[in-house]
Order: sequence, then structure tokens, then C-alpha cells
Amino acid sequence: MTAIIEAWHAGTASFSVLPRVIGGRYGLASKEFTPAMAVAVFDVLERSHPPAHFTIGIHDDVTGLSIPWDPSFSIDAPDTVSALFYGLGSDGTVGANKNSIKIIGETTPLHAQGYFVYDSKKSGSVTISHLRFGTRPIRAPYLISTANFIACHQFQLLDHLDVLGSALPSGTFLLNSPYGPDEVWAKLPHAVRDTIASKRLRFFVIDGDRVARETGMARRINTVMQSCFFALSGILPRDEAIAAIRHSIEKTYGKRGERVVAKNFEAVDAALANLHEVMVPDTQPISIASAFPHGTRRRPLDISTRFGDVTPGPDWLTAMLIAGRGEDLPVSAMPADGRFRTGTAKFEKRNLARELPVWDADLCIQCGKCTMICPHAAIREKVVNLADLAEAPATFMTVPAKWRQFPDQVFSLQVSPEDCTGCTLCFEICPAVNRHDSAHRALTMVSKVGSSRQDDERANWEFFTSLPETDRTKLNLVTVKDVALTQPLFEFSGACAGCGETPYLRLLTQLFGDHLIVANATGCSSIYGGSLPATPWSQTVDGIGPAWANSLFEDNAEFGLGIRVAVDHRRDHARALLDSVSLLAPDLADELLALRDADQSSERGIVDQRNRVRAMKDRLAGWGGSAVRELSSVIEALVHHSVWLVGGDGWAYDIGYGGLDHVIASGTNVNILVLDTEVYSNTGGQQSKSTPRGAVAKFASSGKRRAKKDLGLLAMTYGNVYVARIAMGANDAHTVKVLQEAEAYDGPSLVIAYAHCIAHGYDLAHGLDHQKQAVASGYWPLYRYDPRRAEHGENPFALDSRPPTLALAEFLATEDRFTTMLGSSTSPKTTLVGTDSTVEGKENPGGELLELASRDVAARLNLYAQLAKDWRLS
Repeated sequence: MTAIIEAWHAGTASFSVLPRVIGGRYGLASKEFTPAMAVAVFDVLERSHPPAHFTIGIHDDVTGLSIPWDPSFSIDAPDTVSALFYGLGSDGTVGANKNSIKIIGETTPLHAQGYFVYDSKKSGSVTISHLRFGTRPIRAPYLISTANFIACHQFQLLDHLDVLGSALPSGTFLLNSPYGPDEVWAKLPHAVRDTIASKRLRFFVIDGDRVARETGMARRINTVMQSCFFALSGILPRDEAIAAIRHSIEKTYGKRGERVVAKNFEAVDAALANLHEVMVPDTQPISIASAFPHGTRRRPLDISTRFGDVTPGPDWLTAMLIAGRGEDLPVSAMPADGRFRTGTAKFEKRNLARELPVWDADLCIQCGKCTMICPHAAIREKVVNLADLAEAPATFMTVPAKWRQFPDQVFSLQVSPEDCTGCTLCFEICPAVNRHDSAHRALTMVSKVGSSRQDDERANWEFFTSLPETDRTKLNLVTVKDVALTQPLFEFSGACAGCGETPYLRLLTQLFGDHLIVANATGCSSIYGGSLPATPWSQTVDGIGPAWANSLFEDNAEFGLGIRVAVDHRRDHARALLDSVSLLAPDLADELLALRDADQSSERGIVDQRNRVRAMKDRLAGWGGSAVRELSSVIEALVHHSVWLVGGDGWAYDIGYGGLDHVIASGTNVNILVLDTEVYSNTGGQQSKSTPRGAVAKFASSGKRRAKKDLGLLAMTYGNVYVARIAMGANDAHTVKVLQEAEAYDGPSLVIAYAHCIAHGYDLAHGLDHQKQAVASGYWPLYRYDPRRAEHGENPFALDSRPPTLALAEFLATEDRFTTMLGSSTSPKTTLVGTDSTVEGKENPGGELLELASRDVAARLNLYAQLAKDWRLS
């Protein structure tokens, strides 16, 4: 505009009449700019009096400048194949579609394009793949709005998403379904049936999960569903397409060995054999819904089923976002102050589990291990009075409680069926095994398909959550059995099913939740912990819960230190004001001094202090004076706050280590929890300084060449830092003890927690076994370094795990990150140091590297053993 005016005044413009210039904005809120929007803009410009300003792509009801567009408008060539694939993170859908693009783009004359939409959560979040194929170059920098082919790789997504809304008439619909071609129709939501019938879609089903399991692919359905796509899409002749898939499998998985290639080949063949077309009833949509009244499911998501009756406001906005309808929101829906409620992950109800744990109340020993290990806090327990069960559902189960402090009360264990991810860790850790059937435990995984269990458990869960929480002051919060009865204030996160990190965070909230402050470093813990609209950080019925804030890799330690300093300053300021006010009100002096000198070293002490603070705040409400008003504003700082710095090994070992070292050296009373997955899990599995020698990771494809950094030993050298290494899956009692000791220590504490991870290359259902093997092999020794012991003339270092009972080679052989190297040694046979195990070799340096890795483990364990005998080593 400036250039036009300047040229006009200078007389150098090429026009004789000053043109009319109209300005518009697009791409707001990361919205696309599509041909449909471009057409809408041109239509506006053709008006006799077009607006001077406009926005396109959003519903701007605040400024009123937005213009409408027709989202169905498309300029795709008629011969272009458009395909949409709905899946979940880590099920292989995205990887399979990227592979399909490679196959078609590299082996045929067709042009290919792919866009992939997924949120920031971990595995288990919805992914949508947009693929186009055609004979002409594809220049469409925007997502697909109408598709010839739609595949839904997860049956439960039909409950929440309008999967077929973009389907073109006479298109193809492929569904991964646990129900066969003869029964699936009755199991579909009414709206899905109506769409299939009204658009005359060809409908195919395959039980991809069963095929994947039976062919040894575990939960990875990528090869199965990719084979079905090529068989149905007609982009390539079937035989030619299958040959291309087989060639791609050999190219992709050949380095993992013939066994992996053979499993994928078997999955291809089994997929084609189990693909079936469903005969769609030839009836009008309106009669289809009434013909099957018993298979109804809620879709699209009814907001009132999650939030109750809500009106436009923060809750309504959150509900719309969770329902996947954020694109429909107008600008006015955003809260002016940017505030959202906490604890919203409980409204997602992702319904990921294919199997649910079923409780055998008579066999249960009430040990609490299952609730302690559950990564999503989806299984809970309570002790309640019999009188509380008056309105319990018929299927709600209880047994007499096995606690001395709760006589004549009953115990209940309950799973949330729509929040459980089916990871099976609760089953794996359950020690109560039927003596006549080792496969039957107090918790046994049972399929949801073909039963009313989900509906029964949903009703049981709703009743369970209405029961009063167990009185924390009556519990001994250093035992697993008692801690398991406390309410978790970190629940239903978007972490991977079977995640090894989240049990530690949930445990923190159970131990210190109502006075916990978390400074979180960016990483997995910030994604599953704070991605709008679903946050797992919650609160008690009194509205009290953890305070959580996220910072970047490089400064989270300093960020957390600042929080600790601010908390201490507010506390000291409040104590000073107590003295001032006690002079003004001598009759309150004793009560004010009790606030200042209160013992808050126990749960009972913190509860009593909070009650004293509330009572004093009420007492001071009618008083005047600046000192009283100021005390009222900061008096809650007199309640003890537990400050924890939380992050992964990428933060603590690498990018944020300088700040972490500074905070440790300061001597300030902060607690540090390192969620150590030994790799940059959140950004794709890059090596970190915590990655052990010999492990394969991104940027270390042939195995990491340097030894793992010993962060704990570095911290011990300061002498005044509490340091511990824990592994909940190996020893949950030790984990609870360490966290309590770390919190009680008046100074910096560093707790390094072993967290199994999907990046380690195995099914996370076996995560507990891997943690146990890591400790049993000496790979991950458990220890505590407590400076308080040195003050009493005792050895501050305690090695808490036993001498190795498992050969290191046996542990390494269970994880893909090591097995790639185990099959890659320079000599025909390589002996791992400290074991009697050998591995077959090939011509590359893998074996030598793993020999060095085993030496690292042996040397570190030997050093710890010596320190446990005598810390004063010269």
C-alpha cells in the first residue's frame, strides 16, 4: 500500500486511477488456505462494495471480518485417488502409509503425495493420513476434503470421529474390526451405517489385530492394513502390489534378520486371506437405525455425556476440543483470560483397550501393586464403609478390607474401562496366582468383544468415583499397600500404553499431591502432561492439587530453583508478618506462633497446618490494617510445599546439565526426578549421554560408541546431595522409600528413575520384566546416597540391589536396541564380559562394542560394591 501511494505521488505509477486495495488475512490459528477459500476471496472482490478488510479460514465473530467458503469445493483431477487413513499413534498406520507412498512413487509412473496429521500426544493419539495418487503432478498443499478410499484402523474411533464424513459416493471403506463380516453391521454406530448406505460405499472388514498377533507382529498392524489397501484401491494390479510390498519389507527389515522378514511376509498373506466384503443391507438409512436398536454407540461425541449440561464458556470450549470439533469454534469461544480447567484428561475416554483386567476379589491379597504400576491411573482401590454401598450397581464387588486401622470396612478394586489402555502391566505385576491355574491371577485380562463387561464396568467406575476417598491421615505412606489407597492427582495421560515414566509422576501426586509444585522440562512429560485441552494433573474434591509449570530443556533447573526461592521467600515473609500481627493482636499470639512453628514432617502435620491456616484466615477476615491484609494474602505459604524438578535424560544429562549442576551445587532444598529412558524419547529416539554404549539409537545407528554418563556419581561428589537410583517395576517398595527420603532431606536431592520406553524396541507389556532384568543383571543397580548417614559416622552409600543373578547378555538380548548389535560382531563368537554367554557374529564391529558395554556395566557395579563397603576410597 505504501509503495502504491508513494508511486502515485511521485507520478511514476503505471495507473491513472488510484486502485482500490483490499487487505485480508489467512492462515490464522494454523488454518490452511485452500482453493475453496481462494474462490471465496475472489467472490468477495467481485462485489460492488467489497469490504476493506477480511479474514478467511476462521469463524471470526469478534471483529466480524470473516467470509464464508464452501469446504466441499475441490480442484483435484478426476483420476486422482484420494485416500484417508484413521489410526492411532504407534499402531503403524503412518509408517505404512509413508511406505505406500515410496512404493507407488518409486516403482510406478504415478505421482504420489502424503500429509500426516497427528497431535502432540504419545502413542494412542489419533493419526490421520492424507494420501493422493494420480497420473499428473499433484500440486495440492492442503489436506484432503473428499476421499475415494477411507480406512479406519481402530474400531473405537467410530465412536468419536466422523470417519466417513469425507467419503465420496460409491467409494471404498476398509475397517479393522474385531467383528466378522456377518456381525459387524449390528455393531456399528447408527450414523456410520446411515453414511455407508446413503453413499453406497463398498465396505470391507479385517480383524487386523488378530492377524498381527497370530503372525507375531504384536500390536503392529501396518503390514496387514497396507496389504489390504493395495488389494482394494486398484492403484496397482494385486499381484504387482503384493510383490512391491514384499520387496519393501526385505529392504526395510532385512537388517533385522530373516525371522522378522518372514513374519512380515506371513502377515501379508494372512491379511489377504482374512479380508472380507460386508454386504450392506439394501434399505433406506432411516429404517437401518431402527432395525438395530441394540448396537448403538454415541457418535458424534455428545458433549453433555462428558461435561454435563454446559453452556458456551471454558468447559464448553474444552469439551468441543476433546470432541475433535475445534475447527468449528468461533473466535468468541476462546476465554478472554486464557484459563482452562485442570484434570480434563478424564473426559477424553479414548477407549483404547482391547482387553480389560477382571478382578477376582477372592484371590486378591490387596497388595496395591497393580494400582502402583498402572501408567494411566486407570485402576484404583478404596476402603469404604458398608453404608456407602447402598446404591452400588449389582456388578460392583467388594471384600473385607485387610487393614487393622479400617475394621469392619470393605475393599474395592475398580478399573475405568474407557481410560484403561490395555497395557497388561497390572496383570503382569499381580502376585496373586491361582495355585491350580498359573494363567489365572487376581487380575486377568479378558477381551471386551462380545460381552457387556464394558457397560458394566463403566457403571461400576462411576459409582466408585462417587465414594469418599480413604482418609490419608490413617495411612502409612511408606508402604506400597497404603500408598495405593491414596487418590492419584495425575490420571489418564496421553502417554504410550504401558509407559514407564508416568507411574513415577502419579506416585509423586499420591505422596505429596496437595502440596506439590512441579517444574517440568520439555519432553515426553510435558506433552502427555500439559497438551491442551487434556491435562492429567488434577485436584481433590476440595479443589487442591499439584501446581505444574513447564520450561525449556536448557533452563528448567534454574526455573525450578526460582520457584523454590519464591516459595521460601513468601513463607519467610508470612512468618515475619505473623510476628507483626501478633503484636497488634496479643490474644491471637499463641495461634499465630503455632502457625510459624508447626511440625509439617508428616501427613497429619500438613493437614493440621492447612486447617490452622484456614481458621486463621477466617479469623482475620474482619480485621483491618495493612499488615493483616498482607498476611491474609500470603498466609497459605505457611503450608509446606514440595518442589520437584522433573524431566528426562535429554534434559538432565545433556542440554540442561549445566543448570542442573548449578542448582545441585547451590545446596537449595529442591527435589529432582530424572525420568531416564536413556534416549530422547519425545523427539524420535536420538541418543543422549544417558544412552549406554552399544545401544542403537538415532545418530548412533551402529551403536553408541561412548559409555553412559554416571549422573548420580557426579552428584555424590558434592557430599551434601541425596542421590538415589530407582526402578519401580523391579522394586516398588524401594521406590516409595526413596521418594519419601528425598522429600524429607533438607537439601538438594536427585532421584534417577529407570523408565522402560517404546524406543527400547519391545512390546511395553513386558516393561516390568525388562526393569526386573535390568536390576537382576547389574545393568541398573539400585542405590541410595544419604548425607545424613555420614553425619552419624555411617557409610552414606547403600547398594540396595543384590549381586547379579542374571547374565547381562540375557538382558541385552531382550531389547532391539541391543540385539541389532548382538548379531553384529567381528569375530564368529563374542563372549560378553562377566558372563558365560556368547553370541554368533558377523563381519562388523557390533560384538566388540558390546564387549566394551559389558565392561562398563561390570566396572560400574564393582565401583558401587566397593563404595558400599567403604565410602572413604583413596
